[in-house]
Amino acid sequence: MGKFPSVLVFFFLFVFVSSLSLACSDSSYQTFLQCLKTKSPPQSPEISSILYDPTNSSFQTVLQSYVRNRRFNRSTTPKPLLIVTPKTETHVSYAVLCAQAINIQLKIRSGGHDYDGISYVSDQPFIILDMFNLRSISIDLPTQTAWVQAGAQLGELYYQISTKSKTLGFPAGVCPTVGVGGHLSGGGYGNMLRKYGLSVDHVTDARIVDVKGRILDRKAMGEDLFWAIRGGGGASFGVVLAYKIGLVPVPETVTVFRVERTLAQNATEVVYRWQYVADKIDNGLFIRLLLQPVTVNKTRTIRASFIGEFLGDCVKLMEVVGNGFPELGFKKEDCMEMSWIGSVLYWANFDNGTKPEVLLSRTPDSVSFGKRKSDYVQNPISKDGLEWIWKKMIEVGKTGFVFNPYGGRMSEIPAGATPFPHRAGNIFKMQYSVNWNEEGVDADKDYINQIRRLYSYMTPFVSKSPRGAYLNYRDLDIGTSANGKNSYEEGKVYGEKYFMGNYARLVKVKTMVDPGNFFRNEQSIPPFPS
Repeated sequence: MGKFPSVLVFFFLFVFVSSLSLACSDSSYQTFLQCLKTKSPPQSPEISSILYDPTNSSFQTVLQSYVRNRRFNRSTTPKPLLIVTPKTETHVSYAVLCAQAINIQLKIRSGGHDYDGISYVSDQPFIILDMFNLRSISIDLPTQTAWVQAGAQLGELYYQISTKSKTLGFPAGVCPTVGVGGHLSGGGYGNMLRKYGLSVDHVTDARIVDVKGRILDRKAMGEDLFWAIRGGGGASFGVVLAYKIGLVPVPETVTVFRVERTLAQNATEVVYRWQYVADKIDNGLFIRLLLQPVTVNKTRTIRASFIGEFLGDCVKLMEVVGNGFPELGFKKEDCMEMSWIGSVLYWANFDNGTKPEVLLSRTPDSVSFGKRKSDYVQNPISKDGLEWIWKKMIEVGKTGFVFNPYGGRMSEIPAGATPFPHRAGNIFKMQYSVNWNEEGVDADKDYINQIRRLYSYMTPFVSKSPRGAYLNYRDLDIGTSANGKNSYEEGKVYGEKYFMGNYARLVKVKTMVDPGNFFRNEQSIPPFPS
């Protein structure tokens, strides 16, 4: 009997706190809504049409439409107080100002591919500003430039370029449903990076909403802020509305290929040689290396997949590979010649002959659970080292690697030209990758533990002091900030891994444009302590 009253007290306290929370949420929503209506001119689109609160029948659909990792699509995942889906640039301005008025965190989402869900999950009360309605693409052929809004996806951009020209392209990622806003603000790269560098190396202007709600272009924002949002993560400094990009020339014929080797087929020797070749071979050739633990004839082994794109025809590619990388055993029948837009479809795993219009789809074929991590390799790994790594990969389970070669244009651009610092001196970037479809917390723990173990094992082989990481492979394991009084020191932990020597300049810019740290997330750039 003695415990019963305590249980009742706890129950009524829980109901009271829950009701209070709901009341506060409702009050915040009404305040936010009233603020938007006050700021919105009479002729603008109806404000209610861009707002989705949890009572709206479309709330779940809008929320889940751009969740690209099932780890963050559960009933227990923290939900936003509100989703704002602006249809005009001024809607973004109003949302920024009104979120400040109710002192609530604003999460900015363009495509939802951030691997740790930073753009749409928080343990604090928050609003999602979802940019998917702002996705116009305007291509100017005479100047070979384009304005692309933040909510556009890479596939849409590639498609629009292909309808205007067969000899122009853009160096960005291979996944067509990645949002332009997040991809470019974090650096952005793809299979032309050895020829043309990063996506941000081709950004010539931008439009952004700052903490004061102003809509600024490059001239108005100044060169410091313009520098910061080209690789430093736009969501730390404002809301990126659009980027102006320079298109790049591509030949009418490009060649792609995929060559696979297992350990029994001398994969160790070929991978070893790849390290000495991939960053030094013809700049028009990009050879990505996938390393995966697989089962062949009931035996666990490692499969090495060499997936390449060459900006030219098969005859020239045969010559380049024959002279520079004969260990690959490349044959003419490995070649697949196609247009640049055809290669975009190939890298996105569409069947040969698929029409480019498929790139306009904003829905991935499937969404799984997943975790990613990253590293940089600056010295080739020995054969003994590789064989040790193979054993560890098989022991760990399912986690694989994606090696992306550098060199070429990446080695020519100074580390401080943009916030992205990982240029000369890096042979390749590593992505650790694991996906799973099993439901439940136990599966999450198992697979995330696998990838963390492999990351730990790789410590002797990767960059040091600090151990580098790539911002667009978001990884909360390497450090987070509570955005309180220690935000500067907390930010330094992950900031120097992502940005190396550029971190201090990013903090300086942040202090100038957002000293109150309104634009913040778990891995944002903090201002200097006041």
